[in-house]
Amino acid sequence: MEGVIVTDMKQQRCLHIFILSVILIFVLFLTACKEEGEVISKPDEFTRVYEANEDVILRAIAHVFKEKGLGNAKIDSRKGRVESDPTIQDDWRTKSIATVKKINWKESEVTLSVIMEKKTSKGWEMRRLLEKKHYDNFFDAIDLQVYNEVYKVR
Repeated sequence: MEGVIVTDMKQQRCLHIFILSVILIFVLFLTACKEEGEVISKPDEFTRVYEANEDVILRAIAHVFKEKGLGNAKIDSRKGRVESDPTIQDDWRTKSIATVKKINWKESEVTLSVIMEKKTSKGWEMRRLLEKKHYDNFFDAIDLQVYNEVYKVR
């Protein structure tokens, strides 16, 4: 009986952490869109390694993209890629791309890029609004979702 209670408490704790991460990232996106950002020519990319199967990671990323309101996520398993549809809010357009590359039998590398563009008189300009800490929050949400995907009852 005690083992069941401990397991339930761990699951509740993971759920609470996940919900807080989602709220934090949503708030960061809302505040980031109000800033002008630095004009860039190439989108930022950050990577992190996970100990999970590529398919599990792809599903987790798609789930996180949908939860964050980044548009409808499309998974391309052959290319190891998840791409969101562009979402437009006011004068901002956002698109997210993640690629998963198998490193060895138990590790996969995820490269994440969130492309944010501002509409100007010249057209769409790519801007840097997110910093490494924002990407770390994304990776943490993906990590939690990978955990959920691995231990999901099928």
